[in-house]
Amino acid sequence: MLRTVYSAEHEAFRAVIREFVEKEVVPVHHEWEQTGHPPREFYRTLGALGVLGIEVPSEYGGAGETSFKWQAVVMEETARAGVSFGTYSVHANLILPYLKAYASDEQKRRWLPGFATGEIMTAIAMTEPGTGSDLAGMRTTAKLSADGTHYVLNGAKTFITGGALADLVLVVARTAAPDLADRRGGLSILAVEAASEGFSVGRKLEKIGMKASDTAELSFVDVKVPGENLLGKEGRGFSYLGHNLPHERLTIAIQQTANAAAALRFATRYALEREVFGKPLSSFQNTKFVLAECATELAAAQALCDQALELHDRRELSVADAARAKLFCTEAAGRIIDKCLQLHGGYGYVLEYPIARLYADTRVSRIFGGTSEVMKTIIAKDLGL
Repeated sequence: MLRTVYSAEHEAFRAVIREFVEKEVVPVHHEWEQTGHPPREFYRTLGALGVLGIEVPSEYGGAGETSFKWQAVVMEETARAGVSFGTYSVHANLILPYLKAYASDEQKRRWLPGFATGEIMTAIAMTEPGTGSDLAGMRTTAKLSADGTHYVLNGAKTFITGGALADLVLVVARTAAPDLADRRGGLSILAVEAASEGFSVGRKLEKIGMKASDTAELSFVDVKVPGENLLGKEGRGFSYLGHNLPHERLTIAIQQTANAAAALRFATRYALEREVFGKPLSSFQNTKFVLAECATELAAAQALCDQALELHDRRELSVADAARAKLFCTEAAGRIIDKCLQLHGGYGYVLEYPIARLYADTRVSRIFGGTSEVMKTIIAKDLGL
């Protein structure tokens, strides 16, 4: 189906990213999966290419773009090749909106130039052991010192993407006890430098997918965080998280729709090349029907995703519409990729085939950024239920 979201400039940028992926990433991606992350230098390469600074304001060394379409192109091209840029998406697509919206001018001068070049890689630490989607139930604390110069941070976080290599981590912590009438109160966001005494990286979690993206447990024991590293206002953390969730969920919807498109491409090519009982796999009616089903469901997901992208660029994407996009696109990607793997037969279960990696990588999309069940709750509330 014809797409109208991209301009000629976007397509020229796409060509640059496609060439970079094919030359610099595809040949070594399997090594990154074995190591658990790309080499640190790779992020500096992305910075030099301009990928990390696309939406960083120009006064801090970025391109100053305000449209999310450029990053959407990057996600589509990495998915097309069946690879990833490690934790780039969390850094560029999840963390940056917080820094742009809530960092002071002084903080932006300190962090954004390095953010754009890849010298400063970032992560965000929300989830805690035992809390899951219940962010209001977090127990990590940050107590302001008697002289008001710093916070003392204590607690633990888990499932932190990019946590093992990050130089700066946005940590959500309790700076005040929760009000019985409002459990969401008392949360703040502190920018914690990884070199801080008392900050430690625990286990690097072994996942079934997304193996080129490190996921770690973090621990904070009496970590002194300068008061000037408070992001925004004290006690406003939960509202900040809620403000950025539509952006995060759109990012996931775009990535998973791109993964589904890649799966259809891989399966179609495989069906044309593979012979079964002396005939191309593509000649069987079942193969044609399955791929037709996948193509149609992909078109629906892509249309919803593109509309959400347009709304986001106009600053009109609502919480409920972002939830609709994430719910439909991630669930559709799961169905499409499963069908495409099935067409590969036993080869689809072998990791040297990109369809196997897509299958494993996509499963978590129905969990992180808000589970499918949470998305349904948000949508139901929007219906007045």
